Amino acid sequence: MTTGRMVNTGDVELWTEEFGDPSHPPVLLVMGSMSQGVVWPDALVGRLAAGGRRVIRYDHRDTGRSSAVDFETAPYTWADVKNDVLGVLDAYGIPAAHIVGHSAGGLLGQWIAAEHPDRVLTLTAIGSSPLGRREGEVLMRALTGEPNRPGDLPPPLPAFVEFFARAAAEPPPADRRALVGFQVALARVLHAPDIPFDEDEQRRQEERIFDRARRPGSEAGHRLAAAADPDFEPTGLLGRITAPTLVVEGTREPVKPGHGALIAAEIPGAELLMIEGMGHTLPPQVHSELAGAILSHTARATAPAT
Repeated sequence: MTTGRMVNTGDVELWTEEFGDPSHPPVLLVMGSMSQGVVWPDALVGRLAAGGRRVIRYDHRDTGRSSAVDFETAPYTWADVKNDVLGVLDAYGIPAAHIVGHSAGGLLGQWIAAEHPDRVLTLTAIGSSPLGRREGEVLMRALTGEPNRPGDLPPPLPAFVEFFARAAAEPPPADRRALVGFQVALARVLHAPDIPFDEDEQRRQEERIFDRARRPGSEAGHRLAAAADPDFEPTGLLGRITAPTLVVEGTREPVKPGHGALIAAEIPGAELLMIEGMGHTLPPQVHSELAGAILSHTARATAPAT
């Protein structure tokens, strides 16, 4: 069963979609910055639902079918984006869920697990960075050619940095075709080199993402939110996380290489899973191992009745 639904959190409307039996343990999928919920592959979501989970994915504010915010008149912070996660759970009447986050979604999951332990049954962070370590600053230094500072997180791989350095020197994409082409090229860089890249399928996905957006380009509000509050990431919280935690990283991660081990080292009892050949995307070739790991991990706790 698949059900689409709009929910409200404060003044923001969020698109959500539910899969599976509502009586099954709830899994909330939290995608990364500037990314729509449909970036979670349908096939991966289907595996989780078939494995006996109630799966919910959603579009962040300023992405997809969710509210496109006028940042100038209604600015928001990453704390607001984090609170949207809780707002989705509240709208569904779910007191606690298994939180599975990808990239910045994993960072949001860490934040919630530290601040609201009663809302998180288990935490899974995929391709993410440790909360409070200012991964965004490390990325900006890499893009501007500034060397790492003592204590910095490992920087992105050169291919990722070179891609954005070239992009910065060119005019920004001006129409649907150009923007879709840029996103396809970016997906290729994020994709693992050892796994075949299906360019045609990626182009169809990027066209779908563009066409379902309320206001294409509004996802840039996430960057504005981070820039407006450079100290948005709270520090020193990972040691407080009590939810069973699984950290997943691909062995060919291009954006946050080695960050997974750092998360696992800071969260008591966390487990680290390295998926051979995976990059920063979620291609079909990793679905079986990834879904199996999530199903096994989320079996460690059960949801209270809703």
